Amino acid sequence: MTDIIIKSASRILTMDDAGRELTDADIRVRDGVIAEVGHGLQGGEALSAKDCLVTPGLVNTHHHLYQTLTRAVPGAQDALLFGWLQTLYPIWARFGPEEMFTSAQVGLAELALSGCSLSADHLYLYPNGARLEDTIAAAQTIGLRFHPTRGAMSIGESDGGLPPDALVEREADILTDCIRVVDAFHDPSEGSMCRVGIAPCSPFSVSRELMRDAALLARDKAVMLHTHLAENDEDILYSEEKFGCRPGQYAEDLGWTGADVWHAHCVKINAQEIDMFSRTGTGIAHCPCSNCRLGSGIAPLRAMRDAGVRVGLGVDGSASNDSGNVVAEARQAMLLQRVARGADAMSAREALRIATRGGAEVLGRTDCGQIAVGKRADIAIWDMSRVEAAGSWDRAALLLAGPHSVRDLLVEGRRVVAGGRVVTVDLPAVLTRQERLVARLMA
Repeated sequence: MTDIIIKSASRILTMDDAGRELTDADIRVRDGVIAEVGHGLQGGEALSAKDCLVTPGLVNTHHHLYQTLTRAVPGAQDALLFGWLQTLYPIWARFGPEEMFTSAQVGLAELALSGCSLSADHLYLYPNGARLEDTIAAAQTIGLRFHPTRGAMSIGESDGGLPPDALVEREADILTDCIRVVDAFHDPSEGSMCRVGIAPCSPFSVSRELMRDAALLARDKAVMLHTHLAENDEDILYSEEKFGCRPGQYAEDLGWTGADVWHAHCVKINAQEIDMFSRTGTGIAHCPCSNCRLGSGIAPLRAMRDAGVRVGLGVDGSASNDSGNVVAEARQAMLLQRVARGADAMSAREALRIATRGGAEVLGRTDCGQIAVGKRADIAIWDMSRVEAAGSWDRAALLLAGPHSVRDLLVEGRRVVAGGRVVTVDLPAVLTRQERLVARLMA
């Protein structure tokens, strides 16, 4: 493969251990890896980054890609979490393989346009023959690095759970399919494009036994664990009434802490739980836009960071965020901490670091998330000559004054976005198919 030289970047935010920022610098990409970072690099195919900010590709640590088919659904637009779910469950029950594949294509393309090179996905319902590999196939067409998780729900309404009985599965079947998808699709190697996790949906939709068995299985298979935790006040109340403890204690009791675990949301965790997650190396996917949309609250991100908790960003599903833009998520994370704690609570650079290296660390990807020799060539190029950045004194302050979409995105050294367009699929055709599926669901 011919070297690619990203030439004359106005600024490079490396996110390396030293936090280096380089001006008028170049990056050599060879065989999917960053081979050299410096000045005056020669040879290979030149890709001009003049007037551009260059960052590592952004990382999305929590999503429900299937929800791109149910944005802005009437009846769910102004509901809290539990009511929102109960409105949407009957619609999702009509999905099948085509809906899962197409919605994942749309969601991943949207992420790519926001500079995201690596995304997790939490798929916890499998109606009408849908399978996890429907989303894996979609990710392969887009070209993003992908961390799908085999989610599950096992406690339906008739057993006191929240989801309708038609959307839950037998726990033995869930565990069997977890083994199948890990064996078939999980690639633990450096530079992997697909790593599979195990992810029971939430404490209010699966049993204590499934949570424990999932943790045991994940450790046996050496894969990561993911679930929702402490998302809002209803979530806390459910845990206290059903389990007699707070969500953090419930997680710890069942083996759901450690460097191989990351929890989504954690809006309502307290100081003791923050300390526990710090001590155990447990990660958190912070989803500020979704938390705002559902009125869940402001997660204690500053306290988490100060305690040394590993934190990344998640756009969450498009039925609770409506957008899948990681730059917008990072800006919202920064702004909410300032609202809660003052204008100096979080800088634009810190929030962008959370969105890049922070997310990579949460997902266990030491090979991604920074621009440094030997790291994977997941690189976002932002055109700072656009109107959004006009007049900016600091080209690195992307979250304050800069575009929310990339000019170019490389993943494993391959272009996924070029000139502001997704180039790996015929996106207009994908969107036409998406609208046809939405019309069918609405009918």
